[in-house]
Amino acid sequence: MDISLGGKVALVTGASKGIGLAIAQAYAAHGAKVMLSSRKRDALDDAAATVDGDVDVFEANAGDPDAAEAAVDATIERFGGIDVLVNNAATNPYMGRSIDIDVPRWQKTFEVNLRGPLLWSHHAWHRSLKDRPGSTIINIASIGGLSVGSSIGIYNNTKAALIHLTKVLAVELAPTRVNAIAPGLVKTDMARALWEPNEAQLGQGTPLGRIGEPEDIAHAALFLASDMASWITGHTLVVDGGAMVAGRG
Repeated sequence: MDISLGGKVALVTGASKGIGLAIAQAYAAHGAKVMLSSRKRDALDDAAATVDGDVDVFEANAGDPDAAEAAVDATIERFGGIDVLVNNAATNPYMGRSIDIDVPRWQKTFEVNLRGPLLWSHHAWHRSLKDRPGSTIINIASIGGLSVGSSIGIYNNTKAALIHLTKVLAVELAPTRVNAIAPGLVKTDMARALWEPNEAQLGQGTPLGRIGEPEDIAHAALFLASDMASWITGHTLVVDGGAMVAGRG
């Protein structure tokens, strides 16, 4: 299949590394103009240097309402509009029993992982997406939002809520398509504490024999952003190497 994003503009949050950077690279390689957004300008500049195409960067904290609005405005000013919004940025400042989390870390997790995608979607849709045929929002959730984890329960709470928000927005924002991707364990810096101690064992426990790479998620995001997914909305695409069906979600 020849997937083309030619003529489209994408805004990707959390794009300085990991899944977000892989998505930005895939989009640019298939013809999209891409705005990379993340918290640190130096990291963004380094990331943009690895993307082959028409790209720019905007420094923004995904959990900051003012930053979300500014990033959307900057993307429209730079590229003339937004066709694709990828809500990828996330945080997980706490590992442990959900019942023992303190309020500041609970609040930060929800501000970035749930309030953030809603606010970025709000600004992008009102300012551009609603007027762009074939526009789409892609939320990066997690299989943790579809199962129960022992040490990242609050993070998983936010991802479960993001999956439901995806369905709500798919109805409310139509014909803009709104979908989610639920990755399994992916080899990123953010998830390092989960995979690094026993990567080989974790991979062998999945039907496809390995943990994920950022590019695995980028391929799914490329499909969902393209016209090949023009009749898909409100859906959560699980990309986990078979972990869920093997009972290892």
